[in-house]
Amino acid sequence: MSDNQRDVRAGSPQVSLITGASRGIGRALALTLARQGGTVIVNYKKNADLAEKTVVDIEEAGGRGFAVQADVETAEGVAALFDEVARRCGRLDHFVSNAAASAFKNILDLGPHHLDRSYGMNLRSFVLGAQQAVRLMDNGGRIVALSSYGSIRAYPTYATLGAMKAAIEAWVRYMAVEFAPYGINVNAVNGGLIDSDSLAYFYEVKGMPDMQSVLDRIPAGRPGTVQEVADTITFLLGEGAGYITGQTLVVDGGLSVVAPPFFADAGDELRLPPRPTREA
Repeated sequence: MSDNQRDVRAGSPQVSLITGASRGIGRALALTLARQGGTVIVNYKKNADLAEKTVVDIEEAGGRGFAVQADVETAEGVAALFDEVARRCGRLDHFVSNAAASAFKNILDLGPHHLDRSYGMNLRSFVLGAQQAVRLMDNGGRIVALSSYGSIRAYPTYATLGAMKAAIEAWVRYMAVEFAPYGINVNAVNGGLIDSDSLAYFYEVKGMPDMQSVLDRIPAGRPGTVQEVADTITFLLGEGAGYITGQTLVVDGGLSVVAPPFFADAGDELRLPPRPTREA
């Protein structure tokens, strides 16, 4: 067993498990929690090199960590992941369900295997993971699930993933009620266009509108960053969010509150002027 894989049962104040933590939002969150001195379990499916690099970076940031290979798309993979967490740590404070995957296709092009995979990877992994997490949270805890604005808005090729994200947000509300007596808060973070590998992959789907056409309609005028999402999750994991449960926090630069006709499409008479300043 390497130094990075050592037992952390007697380790740091907070023990956090993040699924899909070798890149993107999961990695940013892992490093943020590491800077707070936490122990972070980096779950990954295939890319061991990226996962081990994340563990090295966690320790360089001041935390402790180890990687666990497990395919959370399967019930067996979820069980194996939590068995390893129980063996190595004995307890858990935070469970962040971040791993996701889907087929970006129109509804009539979806096959049964697409539906099964979307359910297994996105929804079942969260529910089964939460069940396991509660059993390890011996002093209360926090559960956070990642969602997206496809849970509340419809757009091309996102039906199978958006429907699962909507279901996740519903499960968050039910879990919040049932887990509250155990001192466990359950929330979700709903991200808009977040600058990540996943976003780039989505906008490479054949026939997808140019990403800039969407960015022009976001009030903030830009995509979000993985760190901005990680910081929101970190808030929900912290003491300041002790009275927040059953909620979905939206991190989308205002995308979900705008509607046609958009300011970006308006004529010069209606375009928003530069910010006014006070006269001297």
